[in-house]
Amino acid sequence: MGGVPSTPSFNGGAQPQDTAEYLIEAFIGEKSFPLASDYWQKLLELPLHLHWSSNRVQQACLLFAQNNCHTRHLAKILIHLSWCLQECVSTSDVSSSAYVKALNAVYISSVFLKHLIENAKTDNFEDLYMSLNESEEEIPSNVSKVQGIEHLVVHSVLNYLGRVDVSSDTYLLHHELLNFMLVALSTQLLSGPSLGADDIHPFFDAAMAQPTSLVNLVIRKLLLNYVAQLRFPLKASSYYIFSEGYQPGVLQRVGSVAANLVLLPLNFFASSSNEASKSPLADSSLNILLILVHYRKCLGVDRLKDKIDYSSPDSLPKEEPFFENPYCKALENARDIEFDRVDLEGNAPSGLVVRLPFASLFDTLGMCLADETSVLLLYSLVQGNSDFLEYVLVRTDLDTLLMPLLETLYNAPRRTSNQIYMVLIILLILSQDSSFNASIHKLVLPFVPWYQERVLHQTSLGSLMVIILTRTVKYNLSKLRDVYLHTNCLATLANMAPHVHRLSGYASQRLVSLFDMLARKYNKLAEIKNDKMHVPNGESKEGDSLQEDMAAELHIYTDFLRIVLEILNAILTYALPRNPEVVYAIMHRQEVFQPFKSHPRFNELLDNIFMVLDFFNSRMDAQKMDGEWSVEKVLQVIVVNCRSWRGDGIKMFTQLRFTYEQESHPEEFFIPYVWQLVLSRSGLSFSPSSINLFPVDAPLDVQDNVEEAEKPQKDEINGNGPEIEAPV
Repeated sequence: MGGVPSTPSFNGGAQPQDTAEYLIEAFIGEKSFPLASDYWQKLLELPLHLHWSSNRVQQACLLFAQNNCHTRHLAKILIHLSWCLQECVSTSDVSSSAYVKALNAVYISSVFLKHLIENAKTDNFEDLYMSLNESEEEIPSNVSKVQGIEHLVVHSVLNYLGRVDVSSDTYLLHHELLNFMLVALSTQLLSGPSLGADDIHPFFDAAMAQPTSLVNLVIRKLLLNYVAQLRFPLKASSYYIFSEGYQPGVLQRVGSVAANLVLLPLNFFASSSNEASKSPLADSSLNILLILVHYRKCLGVDRLKDKIDYSSPDSLPKEEPFFENPYCKALENARDIEFDRVDLEGNAPSGLVVRLPFASLFDTLGMCLADETSVLLLYSLVQGNSDFLEYVLVRTDLDTLLMPLLETLYNAPRRTSNQIYMVLIILLILSQDSSFNASIHKLVLPFVPWYQERVLHQTSLGSLMVIILTRTVKYNLSKLRDVYLHTNCLATLANMAPHVHRLSGYASQRLVSLFDMLARKYNKLAEIKNDKMHVPNGESKEGDSLQEDMAAELHIYTDFLRIVLEILNAILTYALPRNPEVVYAIMHRQEVFQPFKSHPRFNELLDNIFMVLDFFNSRMDAQKMDGEWSVEKVLQVIVVNCRSWRGDGIKMFTQLRFTYEQESHPEEFFIPYVWQLVLSRSGLSFSPSSINLFPVDAPLDVQDNVEEAEKPQKDEINGNGPEIEAPV
């Protein structure tokens, strides 16, 4: 076999060595072309308009993998890609040959790089052969032997993405470069989520080693791409990206999203949903952003030996040290372009921060929160960026974000459990702020079109939150049975309770029904436990284990019931005059509280509730009524007597305040979660047998083990509830 694997198919009167067929087959063949050879110029300048079947592309990839170990053609084409991108950054002429060559180079290298990564036989990815044969090549001066070619190409790609604006002319190259980064970073699919100091991911390591200024540019551009939601330019002139003299070929197509068995069919980049395909660039930008931001790697204690004073106990490492992810830091430090905060010492922020239009980002998130990746972006922002969280909290149109989040919870059966969980964490984070809890009751919704159980007219956003959260608990009780999901719903309701204002009648009923529903579950468990206790001695140990499990579950529901009682107590203690509907709902269902009046965990809380009931029942009895009591008449009496309520004798309990904190190893959840979202939305097909990051037989929505990676901090709820802090 010679320099090419098969006889080329010549086109027209072109010379064999000038055809795309010949040049591609030479690229995958045995003959090694030096970096300075004019072959590379011909390969990258020639429009690729061949049509190969996917089977032939697969055969080409196998042959390339066989020969790349001595040709080092992957390393060489990546160097040429870097050079072309550097030239593209320095010139604004998108019709230049450098632009054409960059498109061809990134397109070809993405296909063969994916195959090599997917079929890597070693953990350090030596099969990529990301170096040149020194005996054969003169190593270019800008290729550092220490850092390697991967650093050169990653720097060039990120530099282009960060510095060159997206336009109708540059859209395609931006999109292809993001696809290339997705392929390059897919080495993570081959390993577990917890990376040690010795784990090697060449392109990740290169990305993390970039200077802060470039990292900030990249994060800013990726977020601006997401905000802009630009569709691929559909005007005909944008298809012809080559300068005059070139004939449009495979790269005239509408990005990778329209590939259909062309020369190197990147149809695994095709979007998997109509929603995502509205803006391929925005989707790809968000995918890369989430992958980079959630990357974590353990440095190992050995790297800190020089920094640790072993004579001082305070200097000893308390847990495994992690490096500081520069992309995560850039996102956390992003500032609003319209506002510069001055710190406590009067210093303005340094220039090395990402500046973003928070208003536009807020609005785009509101439009896109039906998509799970956007929910994850919102979580990343409100959890990590205090400036953005503060911006969200002062917005007067909180329904922009909350309505799509609440609709997601309403449609829980059609959403993934992780998406539900992330939405609940976002709501918990927001509910930690008292101004948020107050403002959501001031915002009145004319109607809620997606709520089907009943017509909701002129309902406050706060009332809708109560309705949806109690509904979510009911759904979880019957379907998911996830303790942490219960915990987050109740924690958010508890944070809201002292600030409730004019809660609607329906929301008030749902709140009391929540107690009744949990009480029935509690009573059923208690009855089963009592029956099991009468099993004769000498039964199997399995029976003892079952009793222990039953006791643990009973304890959990005891905690849940107590929290609901504390929620009702907080409303009655701090906001009774403003909530006559809550009083009515408690009076209407007062019998559900009676069985628990003497319960040692509930008696103090129920004393307050029955004191309220006694007050209003006595006022009702004092009324002389002709005929039957109607709802309107009862409410009228309650409203009148709410004005004279003074709360005398009510026992004041410390307000519950639930806070959310990330686990110490969030990567165990987020890295697999992000990649499963990316694979389900980007269209990148990756061999299941090569994926070790998550179980290959699991669906791409990450159904399992959520609670092990992300949950509220421990306190009362069987040791697994959100952390409760004293009131500020």
